[in-house]
Amino acid sequence: MLPWSRWGRNDDGSAAVEFVTVGVILLVPLAYLVLTLGAVQENLLGAEAAARHTARVIGQAEDAASASARADAVLASVVDQYGMDAGAVEVTVSCTPTAVECPSPGATVIVTVDTRVSLPFVPAVFGLERATSIPLQASAAQKVSRLWGAG
Repeated sequence: MLPWSRWGRNDDGSAAVEFVTVGVILLVPLAYLVLTLGAVQENLLGAEAAARHTARVIGQAEDAASASARADAVLASVVDQYGMDAGAVEVTVSCTPTAVECPSPGATVIVTVDTRVSLPFVPAVFGLERATSIPLQASAAQKVSRLWGAG
């Protein structure tokens, strides 16, 4: 029978150090992941709300001038409410069928909102915030009434 080695017995006090080290190594990336996913989710919900509400106000407006004014007001409100970067938000409005003016009676208004989310704690140096940003896109469609613009 072989004698027991003393090598495995001198383990006093190292469990706490290992626990703290492994805890920090796992906790920091996990906390960063939660912050990043929260920022992406907030901006994605904002882009979806902006597309949906903008399409709705364009489709329900009385005329093209009020549709444009209301769409701008709704977009500014949603961008402010969700804390989005107004400079990073791009809105595209189109109608189907494409042969008609936008908006027009019976057409379907399609609003697409594109934005970018910068990762948390990335400094605005050397364009890093742009290189590490995540592109997001949301679209919404609204049918315009056949009686649109009739009064």
